Amino acid sequence: MSTKEIIKITINLLVIYIAGGILLAGVYAKTSPLIFKANEREKKEALQRMMPEAEKVEKLGDWYPHEKHAEYFVAKKDGQVLGYVVQTFGKGYSSYINILFSVGEDFVIKNMDILKQGETPGLGDEIETKSFKGQFTGKQVDKLKVVKEETKEYVQAITGATISSRAVTEDGVKKGLEFLQGALKGDGSHGNASPAKEH
Repeated sequence: MSTKEIIKITINLLVIYIAGGILLAGVYAKTSPLIFKANEREKKEALQRMMPEAEKVEKLGDWYPHEKHAEYFVAKKDGQVLGYVVQTFGKGYSSYINILFSVGEDFVIKNMDILKQGETPGLGDEIETKSFKGQFTGKQVDKLKVVKEETKEYVQAITGATISSRAVTEDGVKKGLEFLQGALKGDGSHGNASPAKEH
């Protein structure tokens, strides 16, 4: 192959590379705002599901369970505080489980949902079933403990998925609730909380 042919091929590859980069940048610029809006809409809907009776769910601040960014919120109706919504993460068998839960002013759990998880199909991913999530409603912090036998006092582990069950219950929701109680008391030792910035 001659030097002229090598230069020609190099120039052609360079042109293709630049054109591809411009195309990708254009696609990103076009889709990025749409993805952001879709994520914001999903987040708003998820927060409303946690506290359906609330008129407003306002961000209180950020915290970082397992060094992952999470947020916590206050839910209000007619200017009165109804309770709080906390995002948290639990370290599962094969993923960090993204969790959202709500409590009343008495810190009793109202709702809990799994936002994202990558646990083992057919075992760990059973944490998304209604029967598992429904166990959290009405629980106080001292009852957020996983046991293997049948129970109504605590949280019953999913058969074959004790690690995932504990990740949600003890590492995720319980620590999230302890964080919230500490943050509302102004205790900065729980999860490196930071207040919401003014917009």
